[in-house]
Amino acid sequence: MIKETLDSNGKGKLNDKKIAILKKHFPNCFSGETLDIEKFKKEINQDLDFSSEGYELNFLGKNYAKYIADSIDTETVLIPNLDHNSKSENKKSENVYITGDNLEVLKHLRKSYTNTIACCYIDPPYNTGGDGFVYNDSYTFTARELEQILDIEEDEAKRILNMTSTNSSSHSAWLTFMYPRLYLARELLKDDGIIFISIDDNQQAQLRIICDDIFGEENFVSQIIIQSNKRGQTYKDIAKTHEYLFVYSKSEKAIINKLENSNHEFRHYDNIGGFTERELRNRNPKFGRFNRPNLYYPIYVNPNKVDKNGYNPVSITKDEDFCIEVLPKNSKGEDSCWRWGRETFKRANDKKNTLNSHVVGKLKTTGEYGVYEKYREDKVTAKTIWFSDELYVENGTVWDETDVITEKGSVELGELGLSGVFDYPKPVSLIKKSIQIAMNSENDDQQIILDFFSGSATTAHALMEQNAKDKSDHKYILVQLDEPVKQNSVAEKQGYKTIDEIGRERIVRAAEKVKKDTDEEIDYGFKHFYAKVLNENIIDQIKEFDPNLLASEFEVEFDKETILTTWMNQDGHGLTPSIEEVNLGGYTGYYMQDYLYLLDKGMSQQHIDILLSKIVEEKYFNPTNVVVYGYNFTDFNILTQLETNLKQLRNEEKSIEVSLIKRY
Repeated sequence: MIKETLDSNGKGKLNDKKIAILKKHFPNCFSGETLDIEKFKKEINQDLDFSSEGYELNFLGKNYAKYIADSIDTETVLIPNLDHNSKSENKKSENVYITGDNLEVLKHLRKSYTNTIACCYIDPPYNTGGDGFVYNDSYTFTARELEQILDIEEDEAKRILNMTSTNSSSHSAWLTFMYPRLYLARELLKDDGIIFISIDDNQQAQLRIICDDIFGEENFVSQIIIQSNKRGQTYKDIAKTHEYLFVYSKSEKAIINKLENSNHEFRHYDNIGGFTERELRNRNPKFGRFNRPNLYYPIYVNPNKVDKNGYNPVSITKDEDFCIEVLPKNSKGEDSCWRWGRETFKRANDKKNTLNSHVVGKLKTTGEYGVYEKYREDKVTAKTIWFSDELYVENGTVWDETDVITEKGSVELGELGLSGVFDYPKPVSLIKKSIQIAMNSENDDQQIILDFFSGSATTAHALMEQNAKDKSDHKYILVQLDEPVKQNSVAEKQGYKTIDEIGRERIVRAAEKVKKDTDEEIDYGFKHFYAKVLNENIIDQIKEFDPNLLASEFEVEFDKETILTTWMNQDGHGLTPSIEEVNLGGYTGYYMQDYLYLLDKGMSQQHIDILLSKIVEEKYFNPTNVVVYGYNFTDFNILTQLETNLKQLRNEEKSIEVSLIKRY
């Protein structure tokens, strides 16, 4: 079933994929395997600067980490939990929970979910020295193989192998562990996607540099300080009260949404409703008269009329009443620009009655007049410090950053009857804020949040609460290793064997609570899958199997659901597709979009004839790829007939071109 992967892994070299992309788009810049850099410079842009100066993050294992992320495919299969997935609440769910090594799972996800994730939140191991982090991977390279693959010296190859096989917890080990996971996470993000990463002082400096390397320094959004412990860690010389939340976007297309403000009270009211004032001048130094000349124009204030809130009428036409000119200038007196153009200003303005207007003037303490928008949303811009319960002032509006302390996460688990089963769970509110910033509730499109260190599954709980509040239909994909719980722990005493069992139980209980509290009809279920490594004996047999010698029958213990799940995801259909079973006269095929999967034994010429007739005669049955499970097609004549007949369909009235894909 994964013979092609087993045969190809380990044969490539570092950056093979990038070089293949260059060859595809710039073939004229290559002479054999050599890239002519001077020709390449001229080809892409004669004005582009090429610099050999600068700095970058280097650590033992960096090229190794890149290689396993980009050039080694997963050798695991995706096994659906049929009992769980067949339950009524899960049968039609599009939420996904995967038990397995998150690096292997991310490699599966890249096949169907590249450029589809709107928001990613992760809480990786902090490498504190006491959190149990050690690096150990399952790859079996020799020093000689690494020398050739990575083009490195023997000594470096041996040091890498030593680090990856001896439970190291060094900075380099942590970076080697994180790099491929973040690299793949970036691939999965949409162009406007955003990633949030919780971290503390132990690795925050390294995380900042590695994220700059992967996401680009220009896509750094913020390093938010989270007050995670009000009392602080008093056993230290200085009681530490905070952690960090790193925020990166995939590109400049990302939109940072405002946060909900549950304690919001407006300071001013007019005939339309409550509002706060917001300067109409664009305060972003990236914009000004120099690049937005159409947004630089005079606005005139009438100083003789003042309403109950202290505001003056404004106009873009000067007359004897509107006689005070205001231009968009910054605090240094330099030309800036307005946030609105003239037409937007006209639509928003009522110069006869400021109590009906969305834009007004006001005398400032400096003696000059300013122009202000009446801002009516009950949302606020996210700040870089999130407190547990302290008040914060935003443009005169008081708002409360509540419930971001770690202790709150433990309380929330307790409310679900799960007290003490998981150490240091993240609070729901922390992740809800991340969702609000990254996922637009006003967008009807279904969006996905990914958490591949899902732990106690707070992310699923947070999304359900947010969906219920916004009446949204966003989905989650959660990944958690089946890591054993600690011996004699509360979790073990309550019957939990692994962390993922706790996470899945939390989702079930949280779903019941959210449904009871809100009575909203949202997707409360989830599909569950295991990413599992094949038995070594099976792997050895697959490697030795020769598909050209079909007479040598080979029994592989894969159930049909595992094959379908793994292959449909591989072919870009995701993990929750609706599959149509196709009856071919007693032989069943599985149809999804333009793919038809033939997996069972026993296909005959009669079944082939029915398949061909169905393709020719049925208007909406148009498979362009027929995928067969090679181990179950041991009759060479049947395979030949199928391939020959499918090629002949080009001459039929439909003139459809169908490819036969044989997989082992």
